[in-house]
Amino acid sequence: MWVMIESDFNNLASGDLAFEARGVNKAYPHFQLTDLNLQLETGQIMGFIGPNGAGKSTTIRILMGLVQQDSGSVNVLGHRLPEQQRAAKWDIGYASEDMRLYGKVDIQWHMDYMKSIYVSWDSGYAKTLLKRFDLLADHKIKGLSHGQRVKAALLLMLARRPKLLILDEPTTGLDPVARHEVLNELMDVLLEGDRSILFSSHNTQDIEQLSDHIAFIDKGRIIQSKDKESYLESWRRLRLKVDDGVKLPNMVGIVEQRRVGHQAIITSNGFNDDLAEVYRNCGAEIESVERMTLEEIFVSEVQASRQQTELIGGQK
Repeated sequence: MWVMIESDFNNLASGDLAFEARGVNKAYPHFQLTDLNLQLETGQIMGFIGPNGAGKSTTIRILMGLVQQDSGSVNVLGHRLPEQQRAAKWDIGYASEDMRLYGKVDIQWHMDYMKSIYVSWDSGYAKTLLKRFDLLADHKIKGLSHGQRVKAALLLMLARRPKLLILDEPTTGLDPVARHEVLNELMDVLLEGDRSILFSSHNTQDIEQLSDHIAFIDKGRIIQSKDKESYLESWRRLRLKVDDGVKLPNMVGIVEQRRVGHQAIITSNGFNDDLAEVYRNCGAEIESVERMTLEEIFVSEVQASRQQTELIGGQK
């Protein structure tokens, strides 16, 4: 398992980071965020993935200054949290699939309200987003579909031109066309170069399409954090044909090994051509070497992490 260590943080100056969390802990009666180390480079998108109750929302609240960590340091857009949270919040944009807007008034009212608060409000960009999202300014919120409400909330966030966008399940419940529109707009935001996105979602397909960096969290701990391309390249599933009497070796980088009869399935998080050659030398026939989807990798990571935790707990 790859773990972020102190030297990884020191490779980047703080000015190159949208946010940085070091050794962050937060305890609740029935949940604990433990030794969280996480950082996002300016201008990149981090896909933040975890099961329900894994700690995604707690992490997001800490980064937004809504919850104070018990220990550890948090820096967002060059501001130390929670001491400088007021300055940081001006440049943080947040949106989720269940954001509440005022139902009795229209989208234009909401745009005027945001303009009265944020000097960074871009009226021209807001009009462009209305067209892209197929919204009408005089439509009341209560008459909008779920997808339209999500797009309206994203419009109100994006037109502020925030430097850090925090998106919590923003595409949940959207139809395929609406999801495509939202994802395309988020990609356009990154073309400006100095904006960064933390994208929390259960939809690993969206994460895989959009993100530069992947972070997995489970049971309050970061179990993986790595750039997407090198991460996807390192995972493979091998299907082997194994005759009676052939013993498969246990090697570093093998996450799972299943064998039924003459068939064996090997999951590796450190694949290279030498690995396949080792199995051939043992007498196994390589039937296929398959790339894995991000969802398959995520499930394997979580299962391996939980098994390791149980093993450590059993040895105490």
